[in-house]
Amino acid sequence: MMIGKLQRPVDFERVLGRQSRARSAHFALHHLSANPAPSAWHAAKLRTASAELSTGESQPVHNPVEQDPPAAPEGCWVGIVVPKRHAKRSVTRQLLKRQIRAAFAERPGMPPGLWVVRLRSPFDRQKFPSAASDALRAAARAELAQLLDKAMAPKPAPKA
Repeated sequence: MMIGKLQRPVDFERVLGRQSRARSAHFALHHLSANPAPSAWHAAKLRTASAELSTGESQPVHNPVEQDPPAAPEGCWVGIVVPKRHAKRSVTRQLLKRQIRAAFAERPGMPPGLWVVRLRSPFDRQKFPSAASDALRAAARAELAQLLDKAMAPKPAPKA
């Protein structure tokens, strides 16, 4: 399965606008079963390609009023939010981002759609004094594995 990278703010806003699917001590996981929004460049290219370019009179571009229903999501698109207020050093932020990407790469059975992992609280600097230690790497990886397991667990049926 393809794992893409979320980059556009509109996609982050769509996913983070939903309630988190799972939480751990340091991370929150958000999911939206959708494809990324098409880029403005891609949409403009389609409009230009659909209108015949000529040196004469311009051809009107007709946009359909009704939009096609959204297609089923294809692949996983992962976005990562690691704010400076929770990880002051860039070495630590990069370590956490690598661990998040690796955690998703190890899970081929993730449902398709948009996923955002957000660091919601800092790791204790007394416990992990080094910015990029093996201990921090192992702790982050273990917590991310539990977070993804929790997100994949079937939801209990509501009590009637």
